[in-house]
Amino acid sequence: MSFAVPGSEKFVYQARTNAALQARLPVSLALHTVTADAVRTVDPLSYEVIRHRLWAITDEMGEAMKRMSGSVVVTDCNDFGPGIMDELGDNVQVGLYNTQLASSMDMAIKWTLENRAENPGFEQGDMFLCNDPWVGGGLHQNDVMVFAPLFCADQLFAWTAAVAHQVDLGGVSPGSWTPRSQNVFWESLPTPPIKIVARGRLQADVEDAYLRRSRVPKIIALDLRAQIGANNIAHERIRQLIEKYGATAVKAVMKRMMDDAEERLRAKLRTLPDGQWSAVTYQDQSQLGDREVHRIVLNMTKTADHLRFDFTGTAPQSGMINCTYAGIRGGILPAVLPMLCGDIPWSPGGIWRCIEIISEPGTINNCTFPAGICKASVGSCWATQNVVTECLSGMLDTSPVHRKHAMSVCCGTWDMVVLAGVDQRAQPFVTMLCDAMAGGQGARTDLDGVDTGGLACIPMGRIADVEMNEFAFPILYLWRREERDSGGPGRFRGGLGGSSCFVMHGTEVKQMHMVFSGGGKALPQAAGLAGGYPGGTEHEVIVRDSNIRTLFRAGHIPGELEELSGGHQIVQPEDESDIGWDDVFFTHWQAGGGYGDPLRRLPGAVTEDFAAGKISAQAAQDIYGVALRADGSHDEPATVALRERLRLVRAGMT
Repeated sequence: MSFAVPGSEKFVYQARTNAALQARLPVSLALHTVTADAVRTVDPLSYEVIRHRLWAITDEMGEAMKRMSGSVVVTDCNDFGPGIMDELGDNVQVGLYNTQLASSMDMAIKWTLENRAENPGFEQGDMFLCNDPWVGGGLHQNDVMVFAPLFCADQLFAWTAAVAHQVDLGGVSPGSWTPRSQNVFWESLPTPPIKIVARGRLQADVEDAYLRRSRVPKIIALDLRAQIGANNIAHERIRQLIEKYGATAVKAVMKRMMDDAEERLRAKLRTLPDGQWSAVTYQDQSQLGDREVHRIVLNMTKTADHLRFDFTGTAPQSGMINCTYAGIRGGILPAVLPMLCGDIPWSPGGIWRCIEIISEPGTINNCTFPAGICKASVGSCWATQNVVTECLSGMLDTSPVHRKHAMSVCCGTWDMVVLAGVDQRAQPFVTMLCDAMAGGQGARTDLDGVDTGGLACIPMGRIADVEMNEFAFPILYLWRREERDSGGPGRFRGGLGGSSCFVMHGTEVKQMHMVFSGGGKALPQAAGLAGGYPGGTEHEVIVRDSNIRTLFRAGHIPGELEELSGGHQIVQPEDESDIGWDDVFFTHWQAGGGYGDPLRRLPGAVTEDFAAGKISAQAAQDIYGVALRADGSHDEPATVALRERLRLVRAGMT
């Protein structure tokens, strides 16, 4: 069902120039600004020292969050993002954590400047909380941003922010991911910016209203304090910089960082050929019961020093896979930063100046209220990142100088699994299994992708130790491993994906609820480049009423599903179910796409992969065209003949 909600347009971020934004601010709000001449003339030594200190502050914010949080998602998996913004909210520095989350911090702050400066107003010691993706600061309601203004001599000097994925904020299903979602009212409540800290004091009434929605309020409360602590540390460190170098110098460096990022990205773009690149990706299933596929279309145009991302033709919003305009930005920035800005300061406030976005409201990656958005981060936002990666890599691949930075799509989507129930300490729990953080990296133009190397959008992403997951939650792993034949075949192979398999363990309550939300089961989403094949699809199975306890009593831990008796239930992309004491859950997440024709892969590399268990004998023969002998070496004459025959078959000439 789609319907309009009167007044909802107030809670939508409106893109304005900084001059237009300033004109809408109350005259009583004094801004700390510097002249263009001060920015130009900052001395090089001070610039480098202060720039690197601001970078270090974002790292320190991240460490503070990890040390104070109680959520495995933050402490072990680094699914969060810190940032420093200038007085108008332009993003000066982001950390090497979740760059999707950092992509729309500026949106939330600019909205707050325009809508909260007079009522309730803000001053030093205040902090705001927001989890409304139409405003910004996150991609779905589980992404909660806590941000704080920093004043210097009664002038608004800067903003700091810490955004983190929360494991549960209410809604129909545990974890707030709702496969049955018809619209946002089935999901967690999106909250536009509200003042949660006033003059340094946490507001108990606002905190209670926030925590009341969660099934695990103690964990959410710890994360809130971790975010507040990260902002406090950032303010302390920035004040120390101001005391040492002066407010004018620090602000001049902040502005110069964004100018430098813009100038260097424009210079790099000018060395690349002009042209247009296109890509299409599909998501399978937008909600429980849906049997359609939903496309995201991108036509990227590079002209001189400018990039235009045109998503015209993208499918209408549907189910719970949609993302807001913040999600489009969350799909673009995490691809642009590592591929184009590896040698450029990560100052999104300058990088965005080189980018133009064209999109139709009401589509799955620019949805209108009240569309369902609980899957936004790993739904349409992630799929947007995939097509952006394809187009940027196609552009880079045309340049002899820059093609080494091209990369096939990494792990095409997040294999989201939520576990909920009663743990081994008789306490209720909800968590997101973060094993899929070890997705396969995409192949490069001259290198294989890194096996289980992680996600491009979270450079410092990690998976929790098996022992940590077993300590925190009532599960026992049968295995967690890389999966053979999962990496996209190519002249250079995509990095392998992996799988986990576990059962319930250690709890008196012998049933657990699970929510599943992972696309790419019917259609691969980690596309290859230049003739490379896509990475393997996602796959999940529940083995019902298995003989696992009998095998345990016999002293045997199975290593394959085939060793288990019981019925196999194939899990849909969007699904929800209980599992019992004798059930076994298996999840296989996606790998990286390949690069180049697999028939051009060096036979020696194929035999090495076979010997290492990365590919099967069948893949070596049928996909790579390598004839293996009984000892695992390749038969050169037979390989030449086999590859010639396969080329003819693939060209339709036989």
